[in-house]
Amino acid sequence: MSGCCSVQDTGDNREKHTLNIAIIGGGYAGMAAAVALADRGIPVSVFESARQLGGRARGVAYRDMQLDNGQHLLLGCYRQTLRMIEKVGGNPEKDFLRLPLQLDLHGEFSLKAPRLPAPLHLLVALLTAQGLTFGERLNAARFMLALRRMNFRLPGDMTVTELLAQYGQDADLTMKLWEPLCIAALNTPIHKASAQVLLNVLRDALNKTRADSDMLLPRIDFTALFPQRAADYVGQHGGKVHIGCGVETLRPLEDGIEIATAQGITQFSHVICATPPVIASKLLRPIAELAETVAQIDSLEYQPIYTVYLQYHAHVTLPNPMLGLHQRYSQWLFDKGRIAGQHGLLAAVISAEGIHQELSQEELAQHVIAELREEFGVAEQPRWYRVIAEKRATFCCSPNLQRPVQQTPLPRLLLAGDYTAGDYPATLEGAVMSGLKCADALVLQPGKK
Repeated sequence: MSGCCSVQDTGDNREKHTLNIAIIGGGYAGMAAAVALADRGIPVSVFESARQLGGRARGVAYRDMQLDNGQHLLLGCYRQTLRMIEKVGGNPEKDFLRLPLQLDLHGEFSLKAPRLPAPLHLLVALLTAQGLTFGERLNAARFMLALRRMNFRLPGDMTVTELLAQYGQDADLTMKLWEPLCIAALNTPIHKASAQVLLNVLRDALNKTRADSDMLLPRIDFTALFPQRAADYVGQHGGKVHIGCGVETLRPLEDGIEIATAQGITQFSHVICATPPVIASKLLRPIAELAETVAQIDSLEYQPIYTVYLQYHAHVTLPNPMLGLHQRYSQWLFDKGRIAGQHGLLAAVISAEGIHQELSQEELAQHVIAELREEFGVAEQPRWYRVIAEKRATFCCSPNLQRPVQQTPLPRLLLAGDYTAGDYPATLEGAVMSGLKCADALVLQPGKK
């Protein structure tokens, strides 16, 4: 492919395998699949409609400053994501600021895990948390022990609100600990959120090793962190990554799948569709055999994430690289100076639905500016601000949600993305794991495809 599509890298085009795979979408799911296949000597062609890679976790340039479309973080338990970053040349020790588990709602609540083996580190953190009564701390510890005894598996899914009520977690404890944790993990309000999916995250982050609960704050933007390195890796292994080159239609054939771009039509043995669900639905809708898959995708509801970046003078800092606010518009604040050397740059993140959606971007920014003044005495006005609203940032992670599986009814067409079937909510780890599942499915049984 050449012409209108910009090719980022190429390598030896000689086919090393009967498979010839197109991957639609250059986000974390698509690029994970591309790297896994390229690593096995299988030629891949990635098509990304945007001018940069990363999908919903991508770098954004603004006023000579490198931002992200949302201020994300990783957890130490995101083993597949960290493994893929390392495979393509990243260094997790240098690429991230690693912090032990800590939840700090400024002036209201503070929990910090000591460097003890799991799950002792969490129990000590809960029993010594500031801002809760002794009874609330004991109640929270008992709740976690009960979850551990049941191996973090519920007999039937329910909302997080229902689970907390079942285990006697009172309103203050919920508001200061469980609600912020749930929204941060699932990007879904507790009255709508799946308790089982939250328990899946707690199981992996809090119950295995202490390092699994560490919070990893990227020092570089999310495109540079993995997708761009992955594109280079794919090119070095004989594949191609086309940016600014969206796929317009798919047409199943007896011995492959035909894809059409603005440049023309090309046939591949298999296709992995790793686009956001709304785009996937549009591409798959004309294919009669995929009606049920499309219906599942169309039934998904979505939750927003708003990120407000504010550039102050370099001397403006926060007490910690990351901290939360209690009952404010700003849920989590990140000091990019402490994290990435971008001095004076602060990021306020507001996850899930809420009253902030009724405000204009100007009004929302002014609320955040006022909160920084009232909470931390930041009296000066920012030199500039930028509000990035991802209105469909994640799917709404509700109980018993039927998510589409990676293998569609068409054997030659697979789906990748954080919204596909899996234990995790819409996270980078969920996206990467879905891409790796697709790659494994193609490699393990190529003769049956």
